[in-house]
Amino acid sequence: MSDRSPASAAEGEISTNGVVFWPVVVLIVLVDLVTKLIAAYALVPRGFPHEVFGDAVRFTLVYNPGAAFGLHVGEHSRWVFLLLTAVVLRVLWSLYRTTRDRDNVRTLALALVCAGAVGNAICRLRSPEGVVDFIDVGVGAARWPTFNIADVAVTGGAALLAWALWGEPDDAADPAPASAPAALPDPADAP
Repeated sequence: MSDRSPASAAEGEISTNGVVFWPVVVLIVLVDLVTKLIAAYALVPRGFPHEVFGDAVRFTLVYNPGAAFGLHVGEHSRWVFLLLTAVVLRVLWSLYRTTRDRDNVRTLALALVCAGAVGNAICRLRSPEGVVDFIDVGVGAARWPTFNIADVAVTGGAALLAWALWGEPDDAADPAPASAPAALPDPADAP
């Protein structure tokens, strides 16, 4: 597949978006998978918190068979979420392919979301137990759901993508008038 963006690159030119997109995807997926592997071997026993910054930030190994915030759809969750991930990645790929050349904010946002989705999908494929989560933040019993690097990438990328899309001009909202509006008749000219 080429990295030519039909929305922006002239015929025969290669989009520069790939210079941002691919390194970010590869880096985030690698960091995510390595940290999950380290967590699975170093953070034993499962569910035991290891303090990093006191009680506020801990590393606690858990396996999440569902999705974000423990969303679960029964015994087939693994396959349902893999299918949903494939659909989402297809939509994100379409957004990437139509991104204007040098739109680095949108490209970075799409790379982060894609990388997080791929990282969690690989983990979901590798283990029937679920995705490895290990970052545990909160105070005392008030804790955020445990998460991982891929989750951070998806969340940050989604927020950045929303901001990038919100800031895009809406070409259809303000079409240029085809001609000047016709003048209204002057009431004084009426018979």
